[in-house]
Amino acid sequence: GGTYAGAGKVLKVARPETKIILAEPEAAGLIASGIEQERNGRSHAVSHPAFTPHPIQGWTPDFIPYVLSEGLDANLHDELVPVTAEEAISTASRLAAEEGIFTGISGGATVAVALKTAA
Repeated sequence: GGTYAGAGKVLKVARPETKIILAEPEAAGLIASGIEQERNGRSHAVSHPAFTPHPIQGWTPDFIPYVLSEGLDANLHDELVPVTAEEAISTASRLAAEEGIFTGISGGATVAVALKTAA
């Protein structure tokens, strides 16, 4: 969320033509759900109702972090792309087998979304 909110603000000013793609696990579409995160100040109060467990480590805890909400409120992204666990895992495996790039499932998810976007 911090990279999205911080770098997104700078990119939209410096290079407004830059397309910012936001991705999240398809099984845990908190942003895609359109349901706002209940908060108690700057912290989360409850688990987001759209959350379901998924294997993409480091992506989408059971709440929308405050800093991510700031970026969403500023409407910094141009597109929201869901990625399945299967796509993430298979892309990570392909990166290792075909390119010699060893990454985790979240790296596979990021590249899968990049490939979808570039297609």
